Amino acid sequence: MNQLPNHVAIIMDGNGRWAKRRGLPRIFGHREGVKAVKRIVTHAANTGISALSLFAFSSENWLRPKDEVTSLMKLLSEFLDNELNNIIKQNIKLVVSGRMQLLPEDVREKLLNVMNMSSLNTGLTLNLCLSYGGRQEIVDAAKAYCRMLSENEAVEMNNDDFFRNFLYNPELADIDLLIRTSGEKRLSNFMLWQLAYAELYFTQTLWPGFYEDEFDLALDEYSTRIRRFGRTDEQIR
Repeated sequence: MNQLPNHVAIIMDGNGRWAKRRGLPRIFGHREGVKAVKRIVTHAANTGISALSLFAFSSENWLRPKDEVTSLMKLLSEFLDNELNNIIKQNIKLVVSGRMQLLPEDVREKLLNVMNMSSLNTGLTLNLCLSYGGRQEIVDAAKAYCRMLSENEAVEMNNDDFFRNFLYNPELADIDLLIRTSGEKRLSNFMLWQLAYAELYFTQTLWPGFYEDEFDLALDEYSTRIRRFGRTDEQIR
């Protein structure tokens, strides 16, 4: 690999279809999806990537059947219980993007605990996007800016970097590579601000069947891309 992305994001799509094709309830697909999360997080940490953002639960996912939402929250709770030691051992720092106040109290407390326990880790930053929407993040950032402006009229928003300070995790760099599984080709309201110049990689593989070798294929594909950021080929050579 000639060039590694700094920040990789994944829209983990296809758990339900994975289960349906096998004649199983959707929850079985979500359980297999958790296994995929574990192996890809470990692999990403070992590659030297700085940050990995995972679209784990969108703001629209609250509209799913109540029993499925309950099961997803239970899986998240179990993941946090089971993976805390591994997160610490692998020097991973956990952060969360999204409206955490909407999550069940017990899940929120566990998230805060893992975030606190891993806050000084210096390896991969794992950004779990929970109760998350890209438009909602921009709206929340704009509200935070307006609150600050009302307290300090001398402050002006004169560039993009200034606005970034009001995003959920402003320390995260822009996304270099977005991976979406399951064959769908859309952004689904995911990290719209941070995806402005991202390279996109789509695969037919359903998320539970996504393994380290395909993650490496995405990195290889990324290394062949020419990123101009509005400049000409001659300027970037």
